[in-house]
Amino acid sequence: MKKEDIKLLKKDGEKFAQNLIDSIEKSKKNSIDKLICALGIRHIGTKSAKTLAKKYKTIENLTEAPLADLAETEDVGEITAKSIYEFFEQEQTKDLLNKLATAGVNMADKEETIKDKRFVGKTFVLTGSLEKYTRDEASKIIESFGGKTSSSVSKKTSYVLAGEEAGSKLVKAQEIGVEVITEGEFERMIR
Repeated sequence: MKKEDIKLLKKDGEKFAQNLIDSIEKSKKNSIDKLICALGIRHIGTKSAKTLAKKYKTIENLTEAPLADLAETEDVGEITAKSIYEFFEQEQTKDLLNKLATAGVNMADKEETIKDKRFVGKTFVLTGSLEKYTRDEASKIIESFGGKTSSSVSKKTSYVLAGEEAGSKLVKAQEIGVEVITEGEFERMIR
């Protein structure tokens, strides 16, 4: 696809075409957990995609992973492991991955650096709107200190980071006695 082809699609086509091309180029640099999730593998969401990216480091390693090894991966059970294995065995998947690699899509995990291990063994749930961070930014900070994030509150949750207009997750945390922290408290924890 070329800019000249795209700009014909809209009245203000020049700017639209450039923005679209810039967005596509930017997306090629995403971390592989986003690619794994975007592939649409049955039973794979953002959490298990992050776990797979962290364990296998490259798409090639993941495609070559034995079924038994996949099944032993945290956040992946036997059914999900079978789904992953079968997905990567398909010829159309191999063809798609070759095309993505040829197009310059990132196929390897960028080395993440854990600053220190203050959040190892801790699970955070984010709810509401934070002032200084997007949820993705806050999640990356938590992970950089060895912690994990989850989308739902349970007794295994260590902290609920509650921003403005926090809803049902805050209520559930209060009901089951999970510690709720503000953005200010979170900032003191990461200093």
